[in-house]
Amino acid sequence: MKFKLYIDVHEFYNDTYNVLMQDEAQNMVLLGNIIIGNEGKDKTDWRDPANWLMATVYDENGIQVTALMTPPHNITLYATDNIINQQAINCLLDGLTEYNIPGVTTEKILAELFAKEYTTRKGLTFKTMMSQRIYEVTTINPDVKQFGNVRLFEEKDMYFFPYWFEAFNAAGIYGNTKMSIPQDVESYRYRLSSKKLFVLEIDGKPVSMAGFTREMQTAIGVAYVYTPPYYRGKGYASSCVAQISQIALDKGFKKCVLYTDLLNPTSNSIYQKIGYNAICDSRMLKFE
Repeated sequence: MKFKLYIDVHEFYNDTYNVLMQDEAQNMVLLGNIIIGNEGKDKTDWRDPANWLMATVYDENGIQVTALMTPPHNITLYATDNIINQQAINCLLDGLTEYNIPGVTTEKILAELFAKEYTTRKGLTFKTMMSQRIYEVTTINPDVKQFGNVRLFEEKDMYFFPYWFEAFNAAGIYGNTKMSIPQDVESYRYRLSSKKLFVLEIDGKPVSMAGFTREMQTAIGVAYVYTPPYYRGKGYASSCVAQISQIALDKGFKKCVLYTDLLNPTSNSIYQKIGYNAICDSRMLKFE
């Protein structure tokens, strides 16, 4: 086994893209990030590859492990074909000795193995920040009840969109009971300008939202699913997600991919009813 550290994001992209595409839905985050780095159109915040940690472990059969960290985020890993080779993991850890890694986010077995080995070497501990399940859908269940209609968010929605967006973010933080008060209005306008966020309206009244994230070769991510508390339990989120998923499939994407929090049985249930099937479980682990 040999460890390779990359400085050139284009070389890293060329070496790993086809490997990661073997499990496109599972690797949406990794693929999305290396595409951002390879295109080089946006280098704001964490998106500048000059600050990234990019590495692979390979042998005569090719790449065995791919690793990417975009500070301040966790390191993200992929064991090729989801075959976890202990020797490859040890080789990766040997190569990362000089780096401080805040945590790992990847398929659960690989995440836990890496976390145990890394924290043992560093004299640290780790804890689970989120247990997730990755789903994909290729055909929407025609029996899902549809409500109202979905449309793209517009400037006229700025009176409520920032609050919904911050409430969505707060709900995604384990154990969090507080949301941030919207501050910089332009950051929310920037998100609306992406033309990827949709609102579900019932009789002209906004009741739920959902949107698209990364666009891959055949897959597109679905996220930002949020319904205000006073509209929940009515099937609005199911309808919103079903409708925008169908929009994506009609545009030519072969599958839609989303992540759920396993501690939220409601969201896991509604996505399955729409037609989403589980691909794998993922863990977000923090080192302490």
